[in-house]
Amino acid sequence: MGASLTLFRVSGIEVRVHWSFLLIIVYGAVVFGAGGGALLTGALYGVFVILLLFVCVTLHEFGHALVAQHFNINVPSITLLPIGGVASLERMPDKPIDELWITIAGPLVNFAIALLLIPMAIGAATAADGGNGITLDTFRNATRTIQTPGLVNLLVYLIAINLLLGLFNLLPAFPMDGGRILRSILAMGMPYLRATRIAVFIGRLMAILFAVWGIFSGDLFMLLIAFFVYVGSRGELESVRSRSALRDIPASEGLTPNAVNLYTS
Repeated sequence: MGASLTLFRVSGIEVRVHWSFLLIIVYGAVVFGAGGGALLTGALYGVFVILLLFVCVTLHEFGHALVAQHFNINVPSITLLPIGGVASLERMPDKPIDELWITIAGPLVNFAIALLLIPMAIGAATAADGGNGITLDTFRNATRTIQTPGLVNLLVYLIAINLLLGLFNLLPAFPMDGGRILRSILAMGMPYLRATRIAVFIGRLMAILFAVWGIFSGDLFMLLIAFFVYVGSRGELESVRSRSALRDIPASEGLTPNAVNLYTS
């Protein structure tokens, strides 16, 4: 996270972009540039689409961050990475219901964006058809030519990607939002550590399913997600274990009273 550039600050939250974000920009240029039509036009369109996608990702993270601030939790930064965004909370909420609201706010932002874009897509498709009205085939055609520059194609892409982001994040696997939502619901009726163990176990099963899917379909991106989910779930469990073990231990007990000064400044 250290090699990141601060873009701007909103509500006391720094929005940063990691250097590896350039990789997804290049990916967008290559994929859309090879999608047919003029190479340069397609590549520039791909960069534009990826930037709009990450505007949606940023808004998703602000959904988490602003609700966290409502519960008096400081959020120093949001960092954009090739695989998404990360809102850095200084601490986890004390109540499971607070964690539930903070977590679910992100996917709700994506669903709200999709709902706002649907009328725009209908209007753009109607105008492109000469005002004669649109049919389901209009949007089916847009999905088939989604890599071709065009307003309708762009709006359909953004609607689809926001719905996918919202739904994918609701899968019950850490570190995605669904894992935290599951944990917060479980924690309303059992100890937080036990709820985390159950949510992590389910998340690891999801990671195995992602890996199997990636292997048999040859989808390297799904394999990356499987690794990300498995490692993220382990990190979450270790973090909660540490907080649980140290919760009732005062700082004074962790200090050595007769420590020897090796040097002074």
